[in-house]
Amino acid sequence: MALPYADDLASQVLRIDFSDDSAWEALRMAIDAADDTAATYIDDKCFADASIQTLVDEDAASEEDDKITYVFLADAVTMTDPTRPLLSVDLYDDPGRSFRVPVEWNPEISANLSIADMDFADSADCTDGSDTFRGW
Repeated sequence: MALPYADDLASQVLRIDFSDDSAWEALRMAIDAADDTAATYIDDKCFADASIQTLVDEDAASEEDDKITYVFLADAVTMTDPTRPLLSVDLYDDPGRSFRVPVEWNPEISANLSIADMDFADSADCTDGSDTFRGW
């Protein structure tokens, strides 16, 4: 299960929960409404219930040019919570470190990570007690 590599600067939203197709569509619509260039969606059942460690291991095993530095996961929490918080996962500096990103903040986090204006820790260090990013 190689992690997909995006050719553009859009962040990848990887679906790992396949329990509710309508929730997935609602998430996509919410992300696109916030910024229609913020995400590339990966909807492949080979990633169903993939753990963070599995994704870290898959990325580590990739060729250097195919490595990705972070990914946003659409997991069970994303699909059931009304705010649709994605799980942002670092695959580069501190592999496996994660925090929640409500859809409204996804475009800013995505843009900063994709152009390396800020690194993963800059956002992760600004989370609240529930490990959710709510702004700088």
